[in-house]
Amino acid sequence: MKSAVIVFPGSNCDRDMAVALEKITGTKPLMVWHQEYDFDTVDFIALPGGFSYGDYLRCGAMSARSHIMKEIVKRANAGVPTFGVCNGFQILTETGVLPGALMRNAGLHFVCKDVEMTVENTGTMFTSGYKAGETITIPVAHHDGNYFADDETLDRLEGEGHVAFKYTSDINGAQRRIAGVVNAKGNVLGMMPHPERMIEPALGGSDGRVLFESVMNRLG
Repeated sequence: MKSAVIVFPGSNCDRDMAVALEKITGTKPLMVWHQEYDFDTVDFIALPGGFSYGDYLRCGAMSARSHIMKEIVKRANAGVPTFGVCNGFQILTETGVLPGALMRNAGLHFVCKDVEMTVENTGTMFTSGYKAGETITIPVAHHDGNYFADDETLDRLEGEGHVAFKYTSDINGAQRRIAGVVNAKGNVLGMMPHPERMIEPALGGSDGRVLFESVMNRLG
């Protein structure tokens, strides 16, 4: 599986994502600087976590307007599997690829710990390796992970199976404890927890590895 990791000024999880992708797929990903306008054809695009542009203005707001994002949005809309983690999730909501917004944590504190989530939908290319309702453990590290959308959007997301993961308890004030959502086509996933940091026992567990392997298996 040929992949690409998009790098923004202030990204600090791009290397974590690159290491995880290389270990799992056996191929080094392309590292694409945000000022590029185009890059080679790939099977999978990752928007990593971090604090792009120092999280000034709003988290992900400035990165959403970087040159490369027009190409990312184009490819995502065309069906290329696209994965945004933490800041990457924020960027995807800022571009409108995913609905909702990530607001400041309800407790106004940075949250950094392993959390439990339930797998809400196993019918996506990102979650097919999990069992329905399975509880998995993935680390979080964010200050603005409070997922927000209006009630109509939330009802639609839940009703149409677009909620991929939910926290088992209130972590950051996220509405309906939503931790990750997929788009209508099912090829774009945004989530606040970091599965790339939980891919082998040496890191504390391998629940995150299943997500990447699910994509690989779907792509063949």
